[in-house]
Amino acid sequence: MSHHQLLYHIVFSVKERRRYLSDKIRDEVFCYMSGVAKKLGGYALNVNGFYDHAHLLARIPTKVCVADFVGRVKANTSKHINDNKWCPRKFQWQDGYGAFTVSSSMRQPVFDYIDKQMKHHAKRRFEDEYLAMLKNHGVEYDPRYVFD
Repeated sequence: MSHHQLLYHIVFSVKERRRYLSDKIRDEVFCYMSGVAKKLGGYALNVNGFYDHAHLLARIPTKVCVADFVGRVKANTSKHINDNKWCPRKFQWQDGYGAFTVSSSMRQPVFDYIDKQMKHHAKRRFEDEYLAMLKNHGVEYDPRYVFD
């Protein structure tokens, strides 16, 4: 028998950081995202974001690779948004994403951070937030390819 407790803080933006996640749809989109995570065998402890991006604190089953999990969450939610015609143009997430492991001791601070996204982004742009996350987690990157 194997035992695991793998938590991930997953972050991705709307393509070109368009502010398509309006107040009218944001809660529905994040709730749907949580449901997709569950269908994939995972569990979203918290899902929130701003008008141009999303954060998930999620458990991902060990038999599902992180890239597949995130790809399917993004594909399913963008399809849901487009099927409901909630955006003036075709909705797309950015191609990439950030996925950062979260220790048990940091679970609550990350949960709280995700919870306060609207307040947080009244003062800080997503681009600055994301670059700081990469730096804080020691992730090397080429600035030319971080955003699309």
